[in-house]
Amino acid sequence: MISSFVKFYKKTVIEKPLFALTLIFLLFAFFITYSTELKLDASSESIVLENDQDLKYYRSTLDTYGSDDFLIITYSPRADMFSPASLSALRSLRDEISKLERVESVVTILDVPLLNSPKVTISDLTDGAPIRTLETPGVDVELARREFLESPIYQNNLVSPDGRTTALQVNFKAEESYQALRKVRNQLREKKRETGLTAEEEATLQRVAVEFSEAHTRVIENQRSNVQQIRDIMEPFRDTAQLYLGGVQMITSDMIRFIEHDIVVFGMGVTGLLICALALFFRKLRWVLIPMSSCLISVSLMVGLLGFFDWHVTVISSNFTSLLLIVTMSLTIHLIVRYRILREQHPEENQQTIVFETMNTMLMPSFFTAMTTIVAFCSLVVSGIRPVIDFGWMMTMGIALAFVLNFLYFPSVLSLINPERIIARRDLTRQFTSGIASWTLKHAKMVIVGCVLLVVVSIAGILQLNVENRFIDHFKSSTEIYQGMELIDSELGGTIPLDIIIEADDAFYASQEEEQGDPFDDPFAEEGSTDEITYWFNGDRLAVVEEIHDYLEQLPEVGKVLSIATGMKVFKQLNDQKVPEDYELAVLRKWTPEDVKNALMNPYLSSDGNEVRITMRLIESAPNLQRKELIEQIRSYLVDEMPFAEKHVHLTGMAVLYNNLLQSLYTSQILTLGVVFISILVMFMIAFRNLAISFIAIIPNILAAGVVLGVMGWFGIPLDMMTITIAAIAIGIGVDDTIHYVHRFQVEFPTYRNYRDTIQACHGSIGIAMYYTSLIITAGFSILALSSFIPTIYFGVLTGVAMLTALMSNLTLLAALLLVFKPLGPEQNTEPAKV
Repeated sequence: MISSFVKFYKKTVIEKPLFALTLIFLLFAFFITYSTELKLDASSESIVLENDQDLKYYRSTLDTYGSDDFLIITYSPRADMFSPASLSALRSLRDEISKLERVESVVTILDVPLLNSPKVTISDLTDGAPIRTLETPGVDVELARREFLESPIYQNNLVSPDGRTTALQVNFKAEESYQALRKVRNQLREKKRETGLTAEEEATLQRVAVEFSEAHTRVIENQRSNVQQIRDIMEPFRDTAQLYLGGVQMITSDMIRFIEHDIVVFGMGVTGLLICALALFFRKLRWVLIPMSSCLISVSLMVGLLGFFDWHVTVISSNFTSLLLIVTMSLTIHLIVRYRILREQHPEENQQTIVFETMNTMLMPSFFTAMTTIVAFCSLVVSGIRPVIDFGWMMTMGIALAFVLNFLYFPSVLSLINPERIIARRDLTRQFTSGIASWTLKHAKMVIVGCVLLVVVSIAGILQLNVENRFIDHFKSSTEIYQGMELIDSELGGTIPLDIIIEADDAFYASQEEEQGDPFDDPFAEEGSTDEITYWFNGDRLAVVEEIHDYLEQLPEVGKVLSIATGMKVFKQLNDQKVPEDYELAVLRKWTPEDVKNALMNPYLSSDGNEVRITMRLIESAPNLQRKELIEQIRSYLVDEMPFAEKHVHLTGMAVLYNNLLQSLYTSQILTLGVVFISILVMFMIAFRNLAISFIAIIPNILAAGVVLGVMGWFGIPLDMMTITIAAIAIGIGVDDTIHYVHRFQVEFPTYRNYRDTIQACHGSIGIAMYYTSLIITAGFSILALSSFIPTIYFGVLTGVAMLTALMSNLTLLAALLLVFKPLGPEQNTEPAKV
């Protein structure tokens, strides 16, 4: 069967190269039209854990307490904040933003109720007296200034402690159709996991998934448009004030801009670097044009495929173009080096014979190198992190495509051009690799001992790995994301929200059920009457909320805390520092004006009064922020020190979702490495058909992965969504050199029957290709240092370290292990795998 395939391949690709090139051109022409359909995504929808129950609960809270879909603008006028000029400029900024089509409201210091300027009484509130704002004619601006600086609801929230910075909250109209589609999709997905779907439900899920994807793309475009329109409006106001834009939409928009930048810069940078490297290594135009055109065709086809399948590119997968260029180039260089060696050995043979022999001898090692790299990327699928999973599948498809294209395009083009005339010249690369071989053969045991010591140092570093990292540190200090988050942290009470939801206990609900069944219930009682019984909105339990509120405020990592207790502190100010009686609270809840309710009650109390919400913002720039410890500390306080059952206490919000993602990285790292090592070991056994060689071959790659993780631990670089992929990817790419080297070793050993001579021969042939590919890969990854996203920079630098470690391990440790353990035996005649 294999021989039949080889004959077919030779006839259709080597002897009829135009047929293969025509097929490639047609595929290229078809898919390139879809390249413009490539979609970029940096929304929270693309950065979540699979099946995260906390995410499900978080979304349910948005239905009760309102959407978190808003932007924050920090406004720091150069003049006094409450001067007529500053307030006029603020009013103009608000009014201009309010005119935008998708903006529902803009909340500023001009719009919020003033209850102490001068002070109103509780009876004023319940009697429907008009509530003042800064725009009320004749308002006392100095009293308003004092209220903003002293009010529990406004200080360190809407206005900075020094009164020089304020915030505008831009609320957007709900994307109701989008949210409905997401809800239906998630419900069907959950049912599919738990009980399965009927054929009709499966069809509905497929349809809804397509509609949701289209809606998601539309929402992302709307958000980018929102951010750009608001930035355009802000620009003229920068002459008289310092302004920063913040919020999830802004971060999403800027992250997409980073992705676009990275795709272009990485692609152009790696392309330019590859051209220079090829020209330097081979010094022939053909060895620049053929591999570069092969790489560019592979990447273009992959971009078209992603557009065709509507596959979104995230921050994690934004470097797929550079990675695919590098992997494709690695495959091509091994083919070039093998072709040139055969041409040098058989100068009299015709071109097609040499090309066929090149492809014939390189098919199996190239196949196994592609498969091991695919296995490495497939291992990312077990991470449980959506963007990492998508990245794994994306690269799996890309590498498979690159392998097939290499074995069609490279031989087809080469068969059509004249044979290369090999000119003998001093080969510095061969001298280098041969020199390493000689040194390794002379100091084999010392190499092994040195690597053992390196393993010990790496393990010590790995034990220091952590997943805690500040989101703000993902961005350069020159970006608006960083500067805005830093300002909001320091002046406006923190950035990342963390919410506590506490439900009424079971006894309360049981008593309510008994009362509902009471035949003496008043049938004429109006819904929402002042004697309506609620769990939380009474003096005793509001005092408990205030105790929790005060506890949270004293935590150093917590910024502004808001809850129903905040409203009670305001009501106490209006009631001569006396806590309102329960009947007064009932009156307040029923008759307080809606704008006051929206500020003091509705965001913190469910409509039935049986669920309370305490919201806080974490100081993301705090140097010692440990989210996991903080969340566990708060949960422990609520369950162990306060009278709440654990099932009634829920911590939610972006801080919890982000913490879940970070904490999953340890498990994900272990799973991905375990999968990749086991899979590659199996691949080695199939490829080499020798158990001893398979175990020897895996050792240099374990060392490379260990070194890069150890470096991360020693230098305090945390695991994140980018760095978690480094070890698996480094093994998958680095193992390519191992396969080529061992395959060549098995081919040459029957000729030399001597380990030393075989190692020298391998270093002088396949060692050259290993040297070229490793340097090109390392240099290619260094291009990622141009990113604006710090984890991408770490990814590029650390993967480069891993590739250099893998190269030196294969040239030294692998050779030393083969020499010391002699896995083929001194007289064993091991035939290489036949095609």
